[in-house]
Amino acid sequence: MSHEFYMRRCFELALKGLGKTSPNPMVGSVIVHENRIIGEGYHEIYGSHHGEISALNSIKEDDLPLLPESTLYVNLEPCCYKGNTPPCADRLIKEKIKKVVVGCLDPNPKIAGKGLAMLEAAGIDVIEKVLEEEAFELNRRFMFHHTVKRPFIILKWAETSDGFIARDDDQQNWISNALSKRISHKWRTEEDAIMVGTNTVLIDNPQLNARMWKGDNPLRISIDKELKFGEALHFMQEDSNTIIFTSKDIEHKNYRKISEDEIGLTGILTILWEEKIHSLIVEGGKQLLSSFIEQNLWDEARIFVGDKSFYNGIKAPSLQISPNKESKIGDNILRIYRNL
Repeated sequence: MSHEFYMRRCFELALKGLGKTSPNPMVGSVIVHENRIIGEGYHEIYGSHHGEISALNSIKEDDLPLLPESTLYVNLEPCCYKGNTPPCADRLIKEKIKKVVVGCLDPNPKIAGKGLAMLEAAGIDVIEKVLEEEAFELNRRFMFHHTVKRPFIILKWAETSDGFIARDDDQQNWISNALSKRISHKWRTEEDAIMVGTNTVLIDNPQLNARMWKGDNPLRISIDKELKFGEALHFMQEDSNTIIFTSKDIEHKNYRKISEDEIGLTGILTILWEEKIHSLIVEGGKQLLSSFIEQNLWDEARIFVGDKSFYNGIKAPSLQISPNKESKIGDNILRIYRNL
């Protein structure tokens, strides 16, 4: 089998950790001896063993003597410093692995090539950049944190077949179908945070949780410059994982006071980056979504187009580019855009 074959298996394994490993990357690993997989594993949840260690720990006792003649595949460069767990590079050296094949380098300044250098210095053969672009894409949230220094931003909304995001009477009118809603809740379990604007909180009082899918709820984020949120709103539940940014003085667990300069999108994204929030879904409303688009602060857009027509109301935001992918979700159309 080729290096690419085993690397794709690493990708499959790594994706099992989607939504569970942040702020760590998703990592899958496969150990091969003479075209036979003798061990495989992945980073299951933040704080647990990394992919390489899970793969090593999965090897049957009878196969352990084969390690010095085996190749370990991993989608991301092995770590070389102690965090929640010991360095993976040290364990690979200890086990006398013959060869390590890596998808892409880790951009974390604490690693950034140092892990591979340790392996090579110990006499381990290293092959890097196997399916590098796909390996980078797999961990794009983690990569953006260390390279762009802001969260990976996903815009999401539903619009009617005639291009409206809502009616203009402040009434809730569902556009997407039941399956699209479930998909949206699945997405929420995969990202660190979700954000809506002030008017969306006041008008829709959204829960912004993942009640239709098994998984963790994202951190909920909004802005309340003038302290308009009342106690009846879901955003005001003090036991929730919520941040409401304001520049006003208020004593409430969910509020975070920041300066007038910070309360813009760039300032808020910097704060989220500093707190290791690697990904953010922006779900509305029109004003907030348009602000992200106008400031070119987005990386992916996921737009459900329903089969309803409103004929008038609030026009949906416009991206002015063609979708990269389009698929049918029942009577809805899902369009995926990438801001490359």
